[in-house]
Amino acid sequence: MSTNTPYPPFRPHPLVVGGHLQTIFGAWISGTQKSREISIRRHIELDDGDQLVLMDDFPASRWKDGDPVAVLLHGLGGSAESPHIRRIAQKLREQGVRTFRLNLRGCGAGEGLSKNLYHAGRSEDLQSAMEVISQLCPGSQVFLAGFSLGGNIVLKWLGEHSETADSLVDRAIAVNPPVDLGACTAAVQRRAFGFYDRYFAKMMFRQLCNSFDKSLIANAIDAPRRIICFDEAFTAPRSGFRSAAHYYDACSAAPYISRINVPTMILSAEDDPLIPVKILHDLTRPSAVELHIAESGGHLGYFGCTGDDPDRWWADWRVIDWFTRESSETRLKFAA
Repeated sequence: MSTNTPYPPFRPHPLVVGGHLQTIFGAWISGTQKSREISIRRHIELDDGDQLVLMDDFPASRWKDGDPVAVLLHGLGGSAESPHIRRIAQKLREQGVRTFRLNLRGCGAGEGLSKNLYHAGRSEDLQSAMEVISQLCPGSQVFLAGFSLGGNIVLKWLGEHSETADSLVDRAIAVNPPVDLGACTAAVQRRAFGFYDRYFAKMMFRQLCNSFDKSLIANAIDAPRRIICFDEAFTAPRSGFRSAAHYYDACSAAPYISRINVPTMILSAEDDPLIPVKILHDLTRPSAVELHIAESGGHLGYFGCTGDDPDRWWADWRVIDWFTRESSETRLKFAA
């Protein structure tokens, strides 16, 4: 574990031990409860004519201009309705934080509103969303969290826009980010006899069929069975890349992380079956970027034993800890 943060160690639930079980459990168990939020669906027009859909959720308690806001960005095959996104948003709202849950192109409520595909390098889309949020919430402290593929987008955006990002966001966290897309794709091919590779390829193709113009798949003979095959057939040619390898090289966040100057946490696990932990340890990190590697937790799992946290979802509370952490750069005053 490499960190300066006083995070408590993650202790997995005795029935959910190991990276694979943690990953599967986290993907299928929501852990959310009914909440009383006021939600507004906002459409963001992009320069190429596509639209993003931003879910703007107000807490049940009164929120006023200048109070803090949090922006949450989902991962591959997910949406603003993904279990971990809804769960963390609910916890933040219970503390008086207004939350924005962003759907990437064609995802969730944005289904059918984009002709272009979302992918791990769409940092320009995040820029558009952050500008809108800044206009909606002038004077508010803004906190940004990206999960898995969304984490890669967050880190890439922070590095690309290092001269201006601090005017739009005060603190950021990336949970299980695949910062080297090529290395992660290769690892997924090897792990669990290719189960994850087939699962994600099938999910990506299904999402493509449901969300985008059918002309995208007009020449497809069979559904891709590997992520790299999907990216070679669809992501790369439809997004201006020469090949899947070119896409991975151009869109990986790793080369941009050294430029980040906004206080940022990278949180991951030693036993993440999708992301080799070595690529995170080998990052060139500036002083603004901290790294915390839990001994277990899988990929967006982190379902643990009861401890000092209010529930068993350990990573949820680490995200909130990072947002509420006092520092010389950022001091939060959440509503009681």
